[in-house]
Amino acid sequence: MPEAQDYYPECPEPFLVGLAHGGDRGAFQELVRRRQSWLRNLMRRCCGDATLSDDLAQQVLLKVWLSLRSLREAQAFGAWMRRLAISIWLQHLRKNDALRGADELDEEAFSRHDTPGEGMDLDAALATLPGLARLCIVLAYHEGMSHPEIAELMEIPLGTVKSHISRGTKRLQQVLSAYRGEPDAEEAR
Repeated sequence: MPEAQDYYPECPEPFLVGLAHGGDRGAFQELVRRRQSWLRNLMRRCCGDATLSDDLAQQVLLKVWLSLRSLREAQAFGAWMRRLAISIWLQHLRKNDALRGADELDEEAFSRHDTPGEGMDLDAALATLPGLARLCIVLAYHEGMSHPEIAELMEIPLGTVKSHISRGTKRLQQVLSAYRGEPDAEEAR
């Protein structure tokens, strides 16, 4: 007779969340298997460092396991997990970012990119953005969240989110124009 874990890959996610909520480790392992790639990509886009993103993803998964009993609706698992991931990222920023809150980009970091002959590298361009601007851009474009959703998730004013996205988008356009061999706006003047 097949074991219960053999059926997990076919189970709907809310059912697995319910089982994991009750302490079923096999169900939780299946949730991790399904969500780990998305989580690692989200954290990599936030921090721009593959090793750090794996460490942060592990922290998120541990937090998910330890906090799963606080989740009230199994259908909200994805949004709840994203909220935990962003919370872990923001904690990391606050703890490790000596320039927290600085609006201006370090010019050395801004000029750091490969030769224009190489292909466009979105992750390298994202890495040139300050932490909160990068997070807003990732949530808006990678996660498809609206500005009000981002403001609520990050617990910052809507205008601040809009400013981060506007300035971040302009900086990305400048950085990526060099990858295509196009002069940036300041060089064109």
